[in-house]
Amino acid sequence: MSKKKPEHYVNNKELLEAMVVYRLKVEKSYKVTFGKDLTEQPKKERARRWEGKPPIPNYLGESFLKIATHLSYKPNFVNYMFREDMISDGIENCVQYIHNFDPEKSKNPFAYFTQVIHYAFLRRIQKEKKQLDIKTKIIEKTGYDEVMMVDDSLLSGDSSEYNSIKDAIQYRNNNR
Repeated sequence: MSKKKPEHYVNNKELLEAMVVYRLKVEKSYKVTFGKDLTEQPKKERARRWEGKPPIPNYLGESFLKIATHLSYKPNFVNYMFREDMISDGIENCVQYIHNFDPEKSKNPFAYFTQVIHYAFLRRIQKEKKQLDIKTKIIEKTGYDEVMMVDDSLLSGDSSEYNSIKDAIQYRNNNR
C-alpha cells in the first residue's frame, strides 16, 4: 500500500502563478496610468492605489483566508476569544503587503503570507492585552464596589464572582 499524499489547503505553485499574473496586471495598469515602470518605483509607490488598479483575484483572497484560518488553529493561537479578529487582521495585512512579495526573489508565497499573518496575530494579541490592562486599571481606579454593584437580593449573599474578578485583578498586578 502506498502512502496517501497529504492534501495541502493552499497549493504553493498555484499561489505563485496567481501572484505572478496579478503582479503583471498591476504593473501593466500602472504603466498605462502613470507612464512609468512600477518595478523601478519604491515600495511605498507600489502600495499606492489608483483608478484602474486591478482588484485582487478571488483565488488569492481565498488563499489568504485559508492560511489565516489554519494558522489560527495552532496551539499558541487557538484559545483566544478574538480569533476572528486575528484572522481579519491577517487577511488585511496580506492585502496591504501583497505588493511586497517579489516572485523573482522568492518562489514561496505561502511562507511569505504565513509570516505576514503570524505577525498580524501577534500584533492583535498585544492590542487585546493593552485593552485588558486599560480595563483593569479603570476598575482599580474607580474601585471594585463602584464598578461591580453587587445587589444582595440578586446574589442572595453569594458574591463569589465579584471576589474572583477582584482576586484576578490583584493577582495580575502583583505579578508584574
